[in-house]
Amino acid sequence: MTTSYQTQLPAGSHWSFVMRSGTALTLTDVVGGANVGMLFYNPENLLERYNAPDTLKCQHTFRLTAGHCLYSDMGRIFCGIEADSFGWHESVCGTLNAAQTAALFGASDYQQARNQRHQNGYDSFLVELAKYGLGKRDMAACINFFAQVRADDNGTLQRERQGAAGAQVRLRFAMDTLVMLHTCPHPLTPAGDYPRQPLGLQIDAQRAPLPEICLQRAENQRGLRNNALYQLQGEL
Repeated sequence: MTTSYQTQLPAGSHWSFVMRSGTALTLTDVVGGANVGMLFYNPENLLERYNAPDTLKCQHTFRLTAGHCLYSDMGRIFCGIEADSFGWHESVCGTLNAAQTAALFGASDYQQARNQRHQNGYDSFLVELAKYGLGKRDMAACINFFAQVRADDNGTLQRERQGAAGAQVRLRFAMDTLVMLHTCPHPLTPAGDYPRQPLGLQIDAQRAPLPEICLQRAENQRGLRNNALYQLQGEL
């Protein structure tokens, strides 16, 4: 029986998979500078999806790192950040659309450049959403992994760091979760040329509960109780 799977995604690509409760997903910034935009949905009820404002405010944080949980809009925990060597991931900047990407890097489509086209995160999410009968109205604010962003004194967001070679973050799932991600540029990228850094991805099918580091906050203990009630409802 296969207990793990790993692959490498090039920049400008997209991917989706249903992670089962207890399994883990590890993201690796292979050469440094990768960006990973990610969304979560409940595969049994696609109306339930990742909620960035609740994730940040209930844990009194602006950045996401080890020990933080990622919440749905129904107060349940999709997953917890079990381990993180980068230390800062943001959930406020969203993702670039086609017009913004063209303005930054120039227009480039598949007919012209094939796999070297300037793919954008918004359209990448739409491709994955369509596979599950979802569309534009189902788009939510995403997480951008490996992106350190701060606000200056005027409230303007500034990107301070983008990835580091070998940096990893591991997500441990607390409920069955449809994961969608893209490897397109971050909205605040300073790159003059379209970024081409790949992403390493590994699935660990050996199941484990959320680690203690994710349960030190009372809010996350309550979120996990909501998960337990939801699971009980499905078993009755």
